[in-house]
Amino acid sequence: MKIIKNRRTIKAGVYLVIDPAMDEAVLVKKLEDALQEEIAALQIWDHFSPHQNKAKLMEQISALGHKKNVPVLINNRWEYLKSTPLDGVHFDQIPEHYNKIKQSVNRPFIAGLTCNNDLSAVRWATENNIDYISFCSIFPSATDTSCELVNFDTIRETRRITSMPVFLAGGIKPENINKLNELDFEGVAVISGVMGADSPSQAIKTYSKQLKTKTT
Repeated sequence: MKIIKNRRTIKAGVYLVIDPAMDEAVLVKKLEDALQEEIAALQIWDHFSPHQNKAKLMEQISALGHKKNVPVLINNRWEYLKSTPLDGVHFDQIPEHYNKIKQSVNRPFIAGLTCNNDLSAVRWATENNIDYISFCSIFPSATDTSCELVNFDTIRETRRITSMPVFLAGGIKPENINKLNELDFEGVAVISGVMGADSPSQAIKTYSKQLKTKTT
């Protein structure tokens, strides 16, 4: 399945979100381990520590992802697309003046959007040729405390509106993925379920196995 038209593409599977405020040495070590397994994409959460060299860290993370041909996105901070090798941006809400953002970046980039029960966001994403959407939050989550729980009927209705790739986020664990079997989606976005594990690669392998079970 072709997801986007770009040099790097988002695949189906595990979409990994990382917290840049984590100790950088630990973050890099865990990310290197995670990238031993195939992932859909890598997103840098907009949660930096004060005085952190953001651009340098983005460049380091991009280099790690690109070695595995994994697209690397930034959460919200689209302006970094102009000065770093990032592949795209994930917006938590519909951005104002999206056409001006595209003109300012002045190069192709991947764009994603978080959606909830308000289908107007799905329609906006479809009308503006956004590359994928992510529904948050599917289950209660310690890291997605700002998201309302998404009604499964919203996801079903989305499939009637668009064929755009859909990812699900928020509180998703290998042991509850089976509750999503009735839904049509491309993958799951996770953060603590992978980066909080002793072995991120093994965690991804477990998630991926459950996702494959869903599709068989």
